[in-house]
Amino acid sequence: MTTTTTWDEKSQQFHGGQDWAGLANFVEDFSVTTNGLGTPKDALAAARQAVDLCDHYPPANQEPAKSSLAEFLWPTTWRENHGRLLLGNGASEVIDLVVRQAPAGKWKPGPFAVQYKEYERSALANGRELLPATDDAPAAIACIVNPCNPTGDYQPLAAMKEWIETNVQDGGYAIIDESMQPWHSENFRADSLVSQSAYVADLHARRGISVFVIHSWTKLWSCTGIRLGSIVCPTDAHCQALKKIQVPWSVNCVALAFLDRVVRDADYLAETWRVTPAWRQQTVAALRERFPGWRCYGEPFLSWVWVDIGDAQVAERAVGLARAAGVPVRSGLPGYQKPTFVRIAARQPEKLAVLLKAWQPLASE
Repeated sequence: MTTTTTWDEKSQQFHGGQDWAGLANFVEDFSVTTNGLGTPKDALAAARQAVDLCDHYPPANQEPAKSSLAEFLWPTTWRENHGRLLLGNGASEVIDLVVRQAPAGKWKPGPFAVQYKEYERSALANGRELLPATDDAPAAIACIVNPCNPTGDYQPLAAMKEWIETNVQDGGYAIIDESMQPWHSENFRADSLVSQSAYVADLHARRGISVFVIHSWTKLWSCTGIRLGSIVCPTDAHCQALKKIQVPWSVNCVALAFLDRVVRDADYLAETWRVTPAWRQQTVAALRERFPGWRCYGEPFLSWVWVDIGDAQVAERAVGLARAAGVPVRSGLPGYQKPTFVRIAARQPEKLAVLLKAWQPLASE
């Protein structure tokens, strides 16, 4: 089910999260993968205070927010890595920047059945030929979303390095989207390419392959409305090249104030790592009990469940029933072309109960 009033399907890549505002009985948005805890209160307060500064330009160097994020990503080595980091107006901006900057040649996605479509959209918009994920040929630019949204597949660090070396041609670009990777655990950095500065430098020296790591921070900290993303480049020089083609002041004062505050909220992250796996497991268990024919996919730490209902008509009915009850879910049909699938966010048990009640009529289908 698509929403025609907010999305131009002829010229824009479909994205979820468009239904909630049109629902008079809205309860919870299960269609997006944002943090079920909601927006961190201290960071939200900082963002509201920053509105009072809207009569001034935001800092062109993105400081102090950029340094704060650098320290979050590299707690002990952030100063030497600072020059490789660039903030953007959501991940979408930095995705487009790096795809435009990449060497000429073919584009290919990660090995999963489907993945977040913004990379493909940007490649097509820039006139690139697309290779299917099943093609063994290396590409000039290869993009993988890890963990994969929506399928929930995850490549540990060793497997990710192997994928890069196999699927990117010498002199090419590897773009790794780790937007959902910080949900992994409090030790997420150890399994992230952000921690692999020496490997990234060696790969660039050895084969000329440039590794970029992108984050959309709006999911982890539930702030999709303010647009906040970042990219870690292989070298300072790569970062400077992107900065030259970036629109000035693309990250506004509200987003910068939010980021500067939110990276210091350790309690929020600790609670995220505690409750998200529990809420997700409750969701999976409830679906398996009520709908034994449905199949649930994804890693236990993720903020959503990718569900194969097995029947396109039943899946369409599930989407409609959820929307009618004020708890929209993400259909797998628009964008992903997976008509038997739905994606369900991990949410509080009381919100999940509303969704499950809406789906009671499906138990006999």
